[in-house]
Amino acid sequence: MAIKLSQRQQSALIWTLYGLGLLPALWTFWAGASGTLGADPVKTFERFLGLWTIRLLILTLAITPLRDLGIFNGLRYRRALGLLAFYYAAMHFTVYAVLDQALFLPAIVADVVKRPFITFGMIALTLLVPLAVTSNNASIRRLGSRWSMLHKLVYPVAALGALHYSMAVKVLGVEQYIHIGLLVLLLAYRLVRPRLMEAKRQKRRAAA
Repeated sequence: MAIKLSQRQQSALIWTLYGLGLLPALWTFWAGASGTLGADPVKTFERFLGLWTIRLLILTLAITPLRDLGIFNGLRYRRALGLLAFYYAAMHFTVYAVLDQALFLPAIVADVVKRPFITFGMIALTLLVPLAVTSNNASIRRLGSRWSMLHKLVYPVAALGALHYSMAVKVLGVEQYIHIGLLVLLLAYRLVRPRLMEAKRQKRRAAA
């Protein structure tokens, strides 16, 4: 039996999700400031933020299949997860640009042009920006059906993120294969979902 929550309770849960979602970044920032992130704290912090971007993208993409399968209806939390993924991607880039490259624009541009994994990452971050900017009720009302089309950009973002992640780590271990495998699985589900939903509708009509 599903638990019905009031609007205030739902809002409190969403803000709690934001708070919990930002805790890993705050904890790692504190660890870096206190000198406990190892020999190369900037790279460790940068990679940690990138890893959490991937994890949050996975959680965001998992909302729809979990709902379709009747496991968990988390649509009300999808916006928060998507925005958290954007925040982590933005922090990941900020650490790279400010702490790693000291905001030296020629070096950043050279990296983007010459290193494919950084190119993929920059494209993914750029595509995330309009999604974050329009993740509000006013944009949904203003854009109408175009809003859904725009937010399908999350799928190329996830694909580019998987490429960026797999190329950045160089040596893939179990954790990397799990993350990349989940992203590929979720993207593949999106391709077959229309047929699955049509089969489900036909089954319901036949039962009726």
